Amino acid sequence: MHGGKNMTSKKIDHFKNASNALSFQEGETILHEGDVGHTAYVVQEGEVKILYKGRVLDTLSAGDIFGEMSLVDDSPRSAEVIAATDCKVVPIDEERFMFMVHETPTFALKVMRVMADRLRRMTATTE
Repeated sequence: MHGGKNMTSKKIDHFKNASNALSFQEGETILHEGDVGHTAYVVQEGEVKILYKGRVLDTLSAGDIFGEMSLVDDSPRSAEVIAATDCKVVPIDEERFMFMVHETPTFALKVMRVMADRLRRMTATTE
């Protein structure tokens, strides 16, 4: 039972005015599956697609986070992320992530909800 409230509660609006956003053009790869990473990203503008084993797992828009698992463990990236439209994404390194978790506990909860939802989707894709 995933209602609209649950989807909205995963949006992260803390970075909508960040000045350090990176720009990507439609079709450009942002993250490669298998790469080592130490940064997550929040979509500031536009849309990105998460591909798992070549299949679209999710399409993200402003306020959605991706690459978050790299801040939790040192495993290679589990999916590829491409720009579905021209977009801007805000990088979140470990220091910024820890600051956000400490200063804004709801941020950590939102990230955990995203991770749980993606894990369920990835599991469903492999079944």
